[in-house]
Amino acid sequence: MRSALPFVFALLISASACRREPLPVYWGVPEFKLTAQSGQVFDSKSLDGKIWVADFIFTTCTGPCPRMSSQMRAVQSSIASLPDVRLVSFTVDPSHDTPQVLQKYAARYHAQPDRWLFLTGDQRDLQSICREGFKLGDVDGSLVHSTRFVLMDRKGRVRGLYGTSEDDAVQRLIRDIRTLEGEKS
Repeated sequence: MRSALPFVFALLISASACRREPLPVYWGVPEFKLTAQSGQVFDSKSLDGKIWVADFIFTTCTGPCPRMSSQMRAVQSSIASLPDVRLVSFTVDPSHDTPQVLQKYAARYHAQPDRWLFLTGDQRDLQSICREGFKLGDVDGSLVHSTRFVLMDRKGRVRGLYGTSEDDAVQRLIRDIRTLEGEKS
């Protein structure tokens, strides 16, 4: 009879190789209230206890926004089995991106309204959220914006930033969402 010891060692090595270091904790994002694509007031407190991914887009963009929204749709598909994960897209063009416009844009990308929110509001509020909250630049009417995804933990803290033009950004984001899902609250 052969010893099971080599098999046990292989399992232990394999299990330790799969363990990941905890993701870094960067900073917290202050609470906010905006308007969702449904036209309803959205309070960020509803994200308490949830893992979420944020990005900044605008609906008339012909540059990176369609790619980013397609990537978000891929994330939405990949996290379908994780009920406590949300996606939040903030507009940088609130004068054009009304709730009705955002709702049509969301439908174009097959956004599940209970999982993927599109938010608009007063430009000053969006500026504050983008600049002071996420530290990703300005919402100043120029329509120049960050193309990063931001991973948030259940306590509203930034845990990862992902350049959407990087080849493996979506895969790393999904992996890190699963890592956060495994963390204790």
